[in-house]
Order: sequence, then structure tokens, then C-alpha cells
Amino acid sequence: MAEVTRLFDFPYYQLENAPLEGSLVTKYNGTWVKTSTQEYLDKANALSRALLKLGVKKDDKIAIISSTNRTEWHIVDIGVLQVGAQTIPIYPTICADDYEYILNHSEAIYCFVSDEEVLGKINKIKEKTKLKEVYSFDSIKGCTNYSDLFKLGKDTSNQEDLDTRKNMVKSLDLATIIYTSGTTGKPKGVMLSHWNIVSNVFAVEKRFPLNIGDKTLSFLPICHIFERVYLYVCQYCSISIHFAEGIDKIGDNLKEVKPSVITLVPRLIEKVYDKIMAKAEDLSGFKKSLFFWAVKLGEKFEPYKQNGWWYELKLSIARKLIFSKWQEALGGNIVFMASGSAALQPRLGHIFGAAGLPIMECYGLTETSPGVTVSDRRDNTWKIGYVGKALEGVDVKIADDGEILCKGPNVMMGYYKDPEKTAEVMTGDYFHTGDKGEIDADGFLKITGRKKEMFKTSGGKYVVPTLLENDLKQSRFIEQIMVIGEGEKMPAALVQPNFDYLKEWINKKNHPIGNSLKEIASSEIVHSRIQKEIDKCNSKFGKWEQIKLFKLTPEVWSIDGGHLTPTLKMRRSIIQEKYSGLIEQIYRP
Repeated sequence: MAEVTRLFDFPYYQLENAPLEGSLVTKYNGTWVKTSTQEYLDKANALSRALLKLGVKKDDKIAIISSTNRTEWHIVDIGVLQVGAQTIPIYPTICADDYEYILNHSEAIYCFVSDEEVLGKINKIKEKTKLKEVYSFDSIKGCTNYSDLFKLGKDTSNQEDLDTRKNMVKSLDLATIIYTSGTTGKPKGVMLSHWNIVSNVFAVEKRFPLNIGDKTLSFLPICHIFERVYLYVCQYCSISIHFAEGIDKIGDNLKEVKPSVITLVPRLIEKVYDKIMAKAEDLSGFKKSLFFWAVKLGEKFEPYKQNGWWYELKLSIARKLIFSKWQEALGGNIVFMASGSAALQPRLGHIFGAAGLPIMECYGLTETSPGVTVSDRRDNTWKIGYVGKALEGVDVKIADDGEILCKGPNVMMGYYKDPEKTAEVMTGDYFHTGDKGEIDADGFLKITGRKKEMFKTSGGKYVVPTLLENDLKQSRFIEQIMVIGEGEKMPAALVQPNFDYLKEWINKKNHPIGNSLKEIASSEIVHSRIQKEIDKCNSKFGKWEQIKLFKLTPEVWSIDGGHLTPTLKMRRSIIQEKYSGLIEQIYRP
């Protein structure tokens, strides 16, 4: 059987080992369209032959920008990698200036876009780049469709050249440059080799119980390394990959596809939970009591029946009467969900575990391809509140200052065109993650915060904002919160209220508050209600850590607004800049 050492080997391995009728499945005009393993490779090879005819050389750079995950992304990915060129995946939601920076910094010569909106952004800056041509997945007037390349590559006379080019690609060669969205400054281009990612796929696969022919629904952005590696794992394991139509259609798509595994980020899990709890508020009498009894029971859940037979008996009742409906909402077949990108609130880990929807937390960064640690519900490698144990071949240690360091075949080649920044994050073979953590006696890693996000007040006391933020984000009244106070006399916070929930709350309570975001954010009634949530949180922390004052922001924090990165992390410096007026009111009224 063919050995897998490069990324484009995965679909060939699938073809030889367990070919699928629906290797990649995308919905077009209301119909799920399957692409078999054979067709996937036929199209990728045609695309490769076309790229050779266009004069694409080894180490040329080709960008892919898609607003949704779809079959075409993978065909282009394999087609480009086979000719020894590199893919530059770009987030669709970034601004035109960032497009221009990434395309110029990477020196991309071709670009594939999904739709008219992305094309519009590219057209604004195309003349300032080295792009020779832009190809679209959707049929767009005035833009060459990517299927034209299949026509160009239909002629197989240069197949021998393609085979030669493929054979020249080595496992340690550069495969892709992923520009980290970053919370500050210009994006950095993370260089990952074929082996960086392939070795990680092998290590992750050992922790994920997947069966040939299982289905997954993919909706996290594929330009993010977490989802991309997961989808290579699916190709390696012959899992049928279905692509969600968009974030707004996930609920419908889950019921249609009935996947056994999905990947999530904590923010999405929080939103799912908030929706479930909002519906529960509409229940009454015995049904409502039963629901909240089940949730209360779920908060105490521990894996591997650690709570004893009496708890397990009550849990079996809760699962039958309440939690079975949660499972139905996610398609009814979920075996486990994998979560990455940020730490999950342990409370949600307990509740979803109790619901029979176990969340396996994973930890890593773009620079580590990404897996550093992964949880596994088998073999006692699942501990709620922890992000699993180090993957095979990856060495994790905690530095004297609490920073998580790691080394292994997954650690990046470096930052593209930036040896200085590369040197800053490396000590020998060890990569400095910038995260702080602890490893317990059993080898489980816990994330305790970001090294750079810890700040010192003017009184010399250290505050870890993420601990307060994670606690407060459990409140249904709070959508986002950022704790501030670097060099100031006390910690304070900027809060984006959960406007959707508050509108319902206002109507139910008949409060005399207008429905606009500005009216909600400036309401004394809303401020007092959120103060209760802050007080409850403060009681769990030392006096020097407690949030003394806060301001509500009159808008939703979003990716488009610049508040959040594409993986929904807060851009702290930008949020501080946007609300500098509110911060001044807090500290210098």
C-alpha cells in the first residue's frame, strides 16, 4: 500500500484502501452532490496538468479564498501541492488591505475565490499584486471559472511531467503558508512542511475513534489549520466529508447529514448551549423542573462512571427524558465533538458529557500544525477542564514562568521571510506557545491563560483576565467581555451584552426599554442586571482581581467590525482602541 508522506498522498491512500462514493459532498441549489474518491483525484490531476501548462513552477504560491467550505477547495489544494507549489489559504472575512498584504508578502501568482463577494475584495487590490489571474468556484460574469482548468488539463500529454514533479516533492518540503490572523500587528506567515502536517494527522488519528464510511459535517473555516488537519484525518480514515452551507444553516445540515463527528470552537458550543437554555425558559411546570434538574445533574458529570451507580442511574433517566432531544438537534448520531482554538468552560464540558455529546478538547497553534495535545474518550485520556495529553512524538513541558513549550515533527519551519520573529519564539527545538499552563500528575495539560494577556495593576498586583472573562461568559446576559486595567489602579471591563437574550428578557419583564442596541446598552436596568452577574463572579476572586467598574458597548463585537479574529478570539488592542472613550470614562471620569 502506498506510503503517506505528503499531503496529496491522502486521497490516493483513500482510493487504494477504502474508496468512497461520497468522499467530498457539497450542497448546490438545494441538492447534496457527491464527489467520489476517484473523481476527486481525476479533477485534482486535471488541475495539476493545467497548472503545468500555465507555467506554474516548483515553489510558486497560489492563494485560495472561500467563504464556505466546499469540494472545490480540496481539489485545488491537492492539484497545487502535486506540482510542488504551495497553497496560501486566506480567511474570506479579512479586509482588502490584509488581502493585499498577504498576496504581496507571499508573492502569490494565482488566486481561487469562492464567490462574488470575495472576488469584489480581490478586484479592489488586484492591480497592486502579482496575480496573473483569478479563478472562481461559483459561476461569475467577468471571472474565469475554475472548471476551465479541467478543460485545459483534459489533455494528458503532460502527465509524465506531472508524475516527475510529484516525485520531486519531498516530505520536508514547504507545503503551505498560513497567515495567522493575529490579535496585533501584521499577519505572520507560518511555514508548514508536508511532514509537519502529515505527522500531526497520524498522531491525531490515534486519538479519534473514526470508522470507515462515517460522516462528518465541516463548517469551521478550512483556511484554519485545526479544521484543515481534521479533514486530512477524515480523508486518511475514509470518512465522508459533507460541507455545511454556512453557519446559519448548521442546524438544518446536522439533521440532514446526521454526522458521527464534528469539530467546534468553544464560542459555538456556548451559542448552542445558550439557545437550548433560552428554549427551556419557555417551558413551564413539571417539564421545566425536569429540564433544570437534568442540567444541574449534568454539571456534576465525570467520565468513566466516576460518580458511582446511583448517579449513573439518575443520569440514564435524564438522558432518556431530556438529553436525547439535544442529541436529536445535532443529528442524532454524534459519537464525539472535537473542540479547539480556545479553552472550553469546564461547566459545558460536564453538561455536554452528561448529555452523551462528549467534547474532546484539543490544544495547539498554527505554528504546531496544530495538534500539541488531544483528548480521547477511550483509554482514560479524557479529563474535563483539561485539553488532553501530548500527542505521540510531541514533547510538552512547562517553563519556569509557566509558559507551555513544545517540540516535535509538528513544529513549523518558521515564519516566512521573518527569521527574527522565528528566533523570538524558539529556544533550540522548543517552540514558545505564549500560553500558560499546568501539567497534572497524570500528564493532562490545563491552559491557564495567555502569557501576554496577564497584566499588572498600578498597585503591582497581577491579574489574569481570561479567568474572569471565562467565568462571566457563562452568563446569558453577556455575549463578550474584556477585562482591562494594565497599569491602572483597578481591573475594569468592557462588556458586549447579549442583545438577543436581553430583548427577550426586556419583553418578558415588561421593562420600559427601547429595542435598539444603543437603548439597551445605556439602560440603567440592564446595567444593574449585569452588575449582579459581575458581583457573583467577583465573589470567586481576590479583591485585587475583582472588576470594580464596567461599561456596556452599544454594538455587537464581530469579525467584520475588527473586534474578533476569524477564529472568534478578541483583538484586545483593537477593542481598547475602539472604546478608548469608554475606558477614559472608567478611569478618568
